[in-house]
Amino acid sequence: MKLILNWIANLFPVWVLAGGALALYHPPLFTWFKGNLIVWGLAVIMLGMGITLDVSDFKRVLKMPKAILAGFVAQYSIMPFLGWSIAKFMKLDPQYAVGLILVACCPGGTASNVVTYLAKANVALSVLMTMCSTFGAVIMTPTLTAWLAGAYVPVDIIALFRDTAMVVLVPVTIGLICHHTIPKAVEFVMPVAPVISVLTITLICASIIGQHSEKILHSGGELLLSVFLLHAGGFGLGYLFATILGYDKTVRRTISIEVGMQNSGLGTVLAMRNFPQMPAAPTPCAISATFHSVIGSILAGIWRLRPVDDSLNPGKNK
Repeated sequence: MKLILNWIANLFPVWVLAGGALALYHPPLFTWFKGNLIVWGLAVIMLGMGITLDVSDFKRVLKMPKAILAGFVAQYSIMPFLGWSIAKFMKLDPQYAVGLILVACCPGGTASNVVTYLAKANVALSVLMTMCSTFGAVIMTPTLTAWLAGAYVPVDIIALFRDTAMVVLVPVTIGLICHHTIPKAVEFVMPVAPVISVLTITLICASIIGQHSEKILHSGGELLLSVFLLHAGGFGLGYLFATILGYDKTVRRTISIEVGMQNSGLGTVLAMRNFPQMPAAPTPCAISATFHSVIGSILAGIWRLRPVDDSLNPGKNK
């Protein structure tokens, strides 16, 4: 059973891609999953991340601070400014521009840990970077979004802070507490938690795509191209950033994956709750999940076939 559950979770890109395609073809399959269901769905995903954390994880950050800091800086510099630049260059509709910038300002997605595992990169580093960028999102995501998207729409930064804390900090903290207070229950849930997260993010993204299927189909491809460029650029520039800093190939690959893959579900919920005057703003966030999953999986497949022997080139791992 555990092998089957892992197999289902590892096919995350397939489910997201299939869900998005079906949502475009027949929206009612997924549009029933909306409103508070999406908010609670994201809370379940973040709770699932929280139960995997241990207090010792925070201590492990101190053992590789430089690499984690490099990933954090790359996450909140490369992606936000890339999102803003693409929105300007492509002259996106303001609703799409705000959504693209918002998802670019989000933390790394938990799916990055799965892709890092498949790529045979540094899973421990990936988990720690995701954890740090997720907690950092409470400050960084609202601040960067208000700064970069403020030209398109007034941003209530206090409301954005509040919502980010509610859908990130609260469920992750509850999950962390559960990990230590009810370990047997957590141990029972752990095998199915990744599958629940995969199915939930698929429902969230497919629902948003379905709700705006007509606009997506008539966007002339500029929206799809913009989201693709955001993630392709994130993977590429993340790798380049780590290379410039002198890290070995394993760390380069890990940072590349972490930077290129965003928490699209968080972007979707924040767009829904904070920009109601822009109903299409969550759309780039939903499409984002499909693109970063597919690109990440392709890279993982390539890198898996080209394993690295870092004993020959230890580089900077700390």
